[in-house]
Amino acid sequence: MKLNQNFNNLDENYLFSKVGQAVLRYRMQNPTAKIINLGIGDVTLPLSACVVEAGKKALDEMQTPEGFRGYGPYEGYEFLRREVSEYYRNHYKIDIDRDEIFIGSGAKEDMGGILNLFATDNKVLIPNPVYPAYLDVNMMDGRTVEFICGTEDNNFLPMPDYRITSEIIYLCSPNNPTGQVYDREMLSAWVNYAIANNAIILFDAAYKSYITESDKPRSIFEIEGARSCAIEFCSFSKTAGFTGVRCSYTIIPNELMMLKKLWKRHLATKTNGVSYITQKMAQAIYLDKGIEEVDRQIKYYLENARLLREAFDKIGMKYYGGVNAPYIWLKCGEDSWKFFDDMLYDINVVVTPGIGFGTFGEGFVRIATFGKREDIIEAAKRIQKKFGKK
Repeated sequence: MKLNQNFNNLDENYLFSKVGQAVLRYRMQNPTAKIINLGIGDVTLPLSACVVEAGKKALDEMQTPEGFRGYGPYEGYEFLRREVSEYYRNHYKIDIDRDEIFIGSGAKEDMGGILNLFATDNKVLIPNPVYPAYLDVNMMDGRTVEFICGTEDNNFLPMPDYRITSEIIYLCSPNNPTGQVYDREMLSAWVNYAIANNAIILFDAAYKSYITESDKPRSIFEIEGARSCAIEFCSFSKTAGFTGVRCSYTIIPNELMMLKKLWKRHLATKTNGVSYITQKMAQAIYLDKGIEEVDRQIKYYLENARLLREAFDKIGMKYYGGVNAPYIWLKCGEDSWKFFDDMLYDINVVVTPGIGFGTFGEGFVRIATFGKREDIIEAAKRIQKKFGKK
């Protein structure tokens, strides 16, 4: 038996596992400490009432002979794909056919699985800093990866460099971890670059519902030409609190028919689809009441971001993001793991070291705004006390 030696090129532990282990060690040594976790981006508000009701109703159906369902369609039930399609049409003015939509169990899983469609000798272009899973899944396959670097000079919104050739391009907007968002002109430049290189853009739109500024695209398919070169990945996790439920969708346009066929073949081989109950819960999000309840949750997390930004403004700490995303990219100006330790040990507040998102993340930390309001307010007070003028 031979093991996949590409795993030797990975860090032993995934970023958020390292953060979790460090917090656990501290908690064991200080069991009475009141730790506020602004590190891992997990939601805290419960599922909305209409989602829970839809799940209960689906369970009731499953206990009847006429309502029971076993394996569902690999691409997802038509009722959910229809709702996604109509939402794009009504809210984004984009026509997405139902058969271009594939329901999955999470955007992270989908973005990892999509690589099975591409040869391992394709060159990959990944922003730095960005969500670390993009790099890890490609290193597992042994692909050659190049980076396009986000810095303060470009507001952490790197643009294409025609001196670099690549076949697979990762874009995340709003960006995790920086919270920054591409405008239409910027995304058009990326689409043109992809077309010129005969490349595919893997567009992570997991946080699109947090965009508040009207000039920022919610979907790559708002950009002319994107249907010929882009696949979009979306998640219900941070939109509707599905981190513990797991549901997502991937959009592969008909212009990429061969990739559509390969993806469906991939799903048929490696999955048995997402459960009927889960998809009925996801469908409820698109009903009038569901849209209202989800919007209320998103505004709650964005208000958390506003409160933290206000605190940073008062003490003169520089940051990015937090306007169109549930993340704030805070400049710490030092070793980000040392800053992590200082925050944890001095004021019992957990953040995520920027170096974990790429080398250009050093000197920054990511702050997630998914906490409970009282924790956000308390964390803001502790931060102001620690870093404010003495």
